[in-house]
Amino acid sequence: MSDLYARAVRLLARREHTRAELLHKLAAHGTPDEIEMVLNQLAAAGLQSDVRFTESYLRAKANRQGPTRLRQTLRTKGVDEALIEAQMANLPDELERARDVWAKKFPSPPANLQEWVKQARFLQGRGFSADVIRKLLKEIDS
Repeated sequence: MSDLYARAVRLLARREHTRAELLHKLAAHGTPDEIEMVLNQLAAAGLQSDVRFTESYLRAKANRQGPTRLRQTLRTKGVDEALIEAQMANLPDELERARDVWAKKFPSPPANLQEWVKQARFLQGRGFSADVIRKLLKEIDS
């Protein structure tokens, strides 16, 4: 059991982890009851927090990714939907973030349809919505 706790602390020392990630990583090293007890101890000691993980993740990635991609990644990491929505509400405007991402990648507005499609596909791949992409590229083109 103390070996399981030490393993979990080592994982958390490298980076923040969600409860679901730790559960998955520790699954091969203990019984479900032992793992659950270790996760409860970590949470009680303040060493593991899904809220802190979500804040940290969004702080690191929100300037480069759109809300669709951020939400999907957080869901796959096991973060609760209500927590995701609460933390996403604190982010700057999506159009503003899309404008920053676009400006870092492209030196000028699209000159033709092919460039417009290329720039739109890039922003879509980053997780920005079609409405925001259309609005941004129309704004830049004007």
